[in-house]
Amino acid sequence: MMKPSALKKGDIVGVVSPASPPKEQQLKKGIAYLESLGLQVQVGKSVYEKNGYLAGTDEQRAGDINAFFATPNVKGIICACGGYGTARMADLLDYELIKDNPKIFWGYSDITFLHTAISQKTGLITFHGPMLSSDIGKDDVKEQTKQSFQQLFTPQPTYYTDQITPLQIIEQGEVSGQLIGGNLTLLASSLGTEFEVDTKGKILFIEDIEEEPYSIDRMMTQLKLAGKFEDAAGIMLCDFHKCEPLKKENSLSLEEALLQPLKGLKKPIMKGFSIGHCSPQIAVPVGAYATMSTYERMVELEAGVKVD
Repeated sequence: MMKPSALKKGDIVGVVSPASPPKEQQLKKGIAYLESLGLQVQVGKSVYEKNGYLAGTDEQRAGDINAFFATPNVKGIICACGGYGTARMADLLDYELIKDNPKIFWGYSDITFLHTAISQKTGLITFHGPMLSSDIGKDDVKEQTKQSFQQLFTPQPTYYTDQITPLQIIEQGEVSGQLIGGNLTLLASSLGTEFEVDTKGKILFIEDIEEEPYSIDRMMTQLKLAGKFEDAAGIMLCDFHKCEPLKKENSLSLEEALLQPLKGLKKPIMKGFSIGHCSPQIAVPVGAYATMSTYERMVELEAGVKVD
């Protein structure tokens, strides 16, 4: 895997909207936060475009990402928000360009499709972390969420332990491997495409938002039947925000929908990670080497950036 270079004060970062358009006022607050870190910010041409539920056409959104990867003095690319649309333009990205110009790429939710695509096409470590409009620009954003950006400036490992959130052990064990994953819906939608998520020997983390248990059940079953859980070295169940059934008397519970497809797997599985559509949100480097130990109730992640 390739690590992008760490950021320094004075560096330029680009802001993109690969999916839906952001809330303008919240985006401005998010940009102000980046500037408070000593960064200069350039906004992509299509960020404020509106094409139904998309921030411009597929070509415009992909063009912003390609342009920032092609611009030498832009050192990182931060997503404004998620929503819907990244899969539509994944085949429009120039992966040779990205491979030849590795730099920070940061976002989550619908951005999961691009994390998976970039990881498997280029080997570049990317970052699953809070976005400018949907997280950082909110009035109630937690300081711990903001602090996630510090990992872009200093190469240091991340330790996720019970000290952050209580972790529940589903299956005991200790494994090491690359971290892969993100939003369950987007991981499931990658199956059968050239960007299909590869979990073999990797630690898989999953999260989602506003999906009822029957929908979670369907997608978990799809990943199971595709062999993705069997291939994985270990599994991290993260935040499933507002994923409770509307009609509880006619539904499996969220926990049943998550755990039944994992039954019988003889590999470490833990749940309770504050990664995803949650507050605080802990950012993680996708593709970085990780060690997961249920005995120590911890996941250790190597630094996602390097110093030139």
